[in-house]
Amino acid sequence: MIAVWSQELDNPAAYGGYTVDAIRPQLTEWVNRTSGTLTFRTTQILTGHGCFDKYLCRIVGCLPSPDCRQCGAPDTALHTLVECAAWAPQRFELETHVGPVDSLCDLVKAMLQSSDNWGAAVTFCETVMSLKEAAERDRERSPAARANASSRGRRPSAGTRRGRIS
Repeated sequence: MIAVWSQELDNPAAYGGYTVDAIRPQLTEWVNRTSGTLTFRTTQILTGHGCFDKYLCRIVGCLPSPDCRQCGAPDTALHTLVECAAWAPQRFELETHVGPVDSLCDLVKAMLQSSDNWGAAVTFCETVMSLKEAAERDRERSPAARANASSRGRRPSAGTRRGRIS
């Protein structure tokens, strides 16, 4: 079964390269792990689909710019995980438990090493993504965002509609 999946993952058009590149080197370990469940927010970091301005701009279409509101670099899952200074305290806490994380592949390797590492990664994802989601909800509620959405005939954001509390 793992051989079939590995072969299917060789088709770059079929799956998100970002996630595949991180998991493929550890595919057997990933599939055979005995602990660790994925949360909604951990999945956002692993796939790059979530409250990242590049995703919200390019895919969802609710932001005019893909740039991080904290530092101005393109806001992606990788940027959030390894670069943005806004998340340095959470990153420090993560790396205190799992060691240096310079890529998504590093995070996946660390997660697979122990249930404590998995938990530290989940804590990072839950904490950071919760804060990013709260900031996005605040942006959605702003008069400018509402006016812009109305002028385009859209709701303020499709990216965070699932869990939004009005």
